Amino acid sequence: MDPRERLIIGLDVPTVREAEKVVLSLGEDGLFYKIGYQLVFAGGLEFARDLAASGKKIFLDMKLLDIDNTVASGVENIAKMGMSMLTLHAYPKAMRSAVAAAKGSGLTLLGVTVLTSMDAADLIDAGYSMQPHDLVLHRAEQARDAGMGGIVCSAEEAAAVRQVLGPDMAVVTPGIRPAGADHGDQKRVMTPADAMRAGSSHLVVARPIVKADDPRAAARAILAEMATA
Repeated sequence: MDPRERLIIGLDVPTVREAEKVVLSLGEDGLFYKIGYQLVFAGGLEFARDLAASGKKIFLDMKLLDIDNTVASGVENIAKMGMSMLTLHAYPKAMRSAVAAAKGSGLTLLGVTVLTSMDAADLIDAGYSMQPHDLVLHRAEQARDAGMGGIVCSAEEAAAVRQVLGPDMAVVTPGIRPAGADHGDQKRVMTPADAMRAGSSHLVVARPIVKADDPRAAARAILAEMATA
């Protein structure tokens, strides 16, 4: 697979205008983009539709979680938008509802296991007794059994998750940082090549590209590193 189809560039910028500049600067080196809360609430949904219509792939990172009917209704409409991937929190009832709603569409549903900004202490604060690694594997099993298209997890868990999911489901890993890059608020990170070798199918990279002095050069460097893996 073309590495550009595996590199999801996070448009974590405050305005559509800034997102448009990033996309323009990346040109053909940017094929797959993540749009999350920050941009969604600044007109990003229409922008996502426009990008999809232009031939780009869109990973809509909404982390849905609600009652079954609400999740299903949301997924049905998102599928009609031409999105490629959608996240929801990996709760079994929500995942089963989403899978039923997305049936027959080209939308890949991803279960978010444990956020890469959270460590064991954070899980304890949130009321969980399981360690991050164990909770990730538990939710991966639930996502597989629900018929999801893949999961989102730290690259640190990718190898173990791949054993649970098998070869076909997507393993999407944020928290990717090239060697020497600032980790920011991410606590469980890995380099692009190491993440690919560990079993990740797609890498989510935002700040190391969109905040770079030369975003295209930064993206090309990551793509080249991915290709070696």
